[in-house]
Amino acid sequence: MKDGLDSEVMVLEARDLNFFYGSKQALFDINIQIPEKKVTALIGPSGCGKSTFLRCVNRMNDLIDGVRTLGSLKFSGEEINDNKVDVISLRRKIGMVFQKSNPFPKSIFENVVYGLRIQGFKDKGFLEDTCQKSLERAGLWNEVKDRLNESALGLSGGQMQRLCIARTIAVSPAIILMDEPCSALDPKSTTIIEDLIAELSNVFSIIIVTHSMQQASRVSDYTAFFYEGKLIEHGATEGLFTTPKNKQTEDYITGRFG
Repeated sequence: MKDGLDSEVMVLEARDLNFFYGSKQALFDINIQIPEKKVTALIGPSGCGKSTFLRCVNRMNDLIDGVRTLGSLKFSGEEINDNKVDVISLRRKIGMVFQKSNPFPKSIFENVVYGLRIQGFKDKGFLEDTCQKSLERAGLWNEVKDRLNESALGLSGGQMQRLCIARTIAVSPAIILMDEPCSALDPKSTTIIEDLIAELSNVFSIIIVTHSMQQASRVSDYTAFFYEGKLIEHGATEGLFTTPKNKQTEDYITGRFG
């Protein structure tokens, strides 16, 4: 292992991972290790495979007809694509925050505890305690603590995205996947989310797809550059941005294409 990864504990590992939408191949021989309790950013031009890879991690691609995966993708040493894997259980351990916030048409409280209710938790005290802790971790508690029974749809865009983060962390996942979580937000909300990502990485492993190289350089410990379905370079963020080893990486981060 290189680029600072040798001292890390790995939570995710892809080996010769190939992915197909029908006959169209979207990922080619991806080999990458994702360290625990760090932020890994996936960058690259549109259509390069970074979101496809992200959705492989919690098998969201299963929802699309005709997809096919070859190679290995392991979470904490277990093969994600094994037929014996309980996908619902997997998605509890690997939560996802989408590009567009997607709160349920329920109260703020019910949004946060939704995943716990599905798991069968009914104790009111436990649900209330988890709701508060999750909203505090998401930096939203002070803004909504007096309106927990109001509809989540009344929140601002930035608040909705933080609510979705609170809902994700309420079930205590090991990994949080974020697919361009700030692309629909204003600069102030983006700063709040970025600060939140830094805090959450003390507890959770985070993989973020971002179209913004500035954001990747601000929030991530490691960065992976994808191009045309291939992983071109992966390493410590500072090194990748200042002294990239691959000319394609250099050309992309200096704006020569993308």
